[in-house]
Amino acid sequence: MTIKEKIQKKVEELKPEIIESMKKFISINSVNPRAGGPGEKEVAEFLMNLIKGWKFDLIKRYDAPDDAVPYGFRPNIVAIYKGSEGKRTIWIITHMDKVPAGDLSLWKYDPFNPVEEDGKIYGRGSEDNGASLIASIYGVKTIMDLGIRPKDNLGIVLVSDEETGSDYGIKYLIKQGIFDKNDLFIVPDSGNPKGDFIEIAEKSIMWLKIITEGKQAHASRPDIGLNAHRYGMKFSVFLDEYLHKKYNATNELFDYPKSSFEPTKKLNNVENVNTIPGTDVIYFDCRVLPDYNIDEIFNEILLLADDFSKKHSIKIKVEKIQFEQAAPPTSENSEIVLKVKNAIKEMRNIEPKVGGIGGGTCAALIRKEGLPAAVWATIDETAHQPNEYVKIENLINDTKVYAYLIANS
Repeated sequence: MTIKEKIQKKVEELKPEIIESMKKFISINSVNPRAGGPGEKEVAEFLMNLIKGWKFDLIKRYDAPDDAVPYGFRPNIVAIYKGSEGKRTIWIITHMDKVPAGDLSLWKYDPFNPVEEDGKIYGRGSEDNGASLIASIYGVKTIMDLGIRPKDNLGIVLVSDEETGSDYGIKYLIKQGIFDKNDLFIVPDSGNPKGDFIEIAEKSIMWLKIITEGKQAHASRPDIGLNAHRYGMKFSVFLDEYLHKKYNATNELFDYPKSSFEPTKKLNNVENVNTIPGTDVIYFDCRVLPDYNIDEIFNEILLLADDFSKKHSIKIKVEKIQFEQAAPPTSENSEIVLKVKNAIKEMRNIEPKVGGIGGGTCAALIRKEGLPAAVWATIDETAHQPNEYVKIENLINDTKVYAYLIANS
């Protein structure tokens, strides 16, 4: 029996356990604290207990101090399965935190009570990033159970805080010096339904908070007030149109080939209809092509806000919320990309393609360190949506790809 056949057989044997672990991951509310959730502590404890009986040579927690959570830290898990030579490590990085469920009325089921239906498992965090987390760790378990020791070390990294900037996750681990310049990195946090897309580039991320300050008054007396909501909307529309018009370059490497500048979150200003708001707050999520320097764009926005403020006798302040300049892409001929391509071809019989995305993953931060990273998974792109799900078929097939890739490293 070939290694490929052995992997296929073993993963099918592990299938019930993989599905059960997937459901357990979904059932734990690990919504990022900066999005109002309890954080990753409970899910990290589940995962530590899950893998502690496996054949990892080292399992270590790296707790990033964070006073914003009651328990005072954000957990990160690093597990090593040593290779026969061990001159370098192939790392697979996934994240434990989730985004909020949002409007519960839009969900068919409780987002933290996983439901299996029509070959899918529904629940928050199923696709982002639970499916890849579970598939990657069971990919390693597969080769452990088969008694395979690849040449390279294998490293599983389960991080916190990916959804709100990674300060307590991959950034913290980079500072601990656990990665080497000769290592290779896989970040299973993006993909497409066919499973033939390998991400090698990401856009810059620029999240902005725009605060408009006017003067609160009764709605019947606009003459003595200054409506922050009106001018906040005017400035937002102006900025939206200005940025799209000026920064209009295209890059066909990306699935959406242009920069995006989207007004998104809006904070409540006043509770009652008959009050003119004195303060208004809106957020922009901007995903900018690497062609542009986002520091320069931000400085231009500050000048625009200052000019608008003077013109309308109002105060507009713009703050950075998340800010990451895109790193150079990973070469499509890099060793890690070629390894992922080969594993997909062998296990899925499909020809992969490479490209870039607007979303942000831990790969962007790895690339900033000058290290090669490939992003791949099979997903239906339901992340951050109501009724998020993972197809069981994708969960199992991806496990086989990870197992084959690391078995041949």
